[in-house]
Amino acid sequence: MKWTDSQRIAEELFDKFPQIDPLTVRFTDLHRWVCELDGFDDQPDHSGEKILESIQMAWIAEAE
Repeated sequence: MKWTDSQRIAEELFDKFPQIDPLTVRFTDLHRWVCELDGFDDQPDHSGEKILESIQMAWIAEAE
């Protein structure tokens, strides 16, 4: 997975953290959790607020 795989990352986060409300997650934690996902293979510094926001929005949709 790369940073641009927002939907897939969101699905993985939802599976790994089903009890977490994505609206309560700080971007620093979200960044770390994405980097720690199995199958994530991208440079940690290639993300930004816009990418993290896209992942968070996809995660919110997944949780609904």
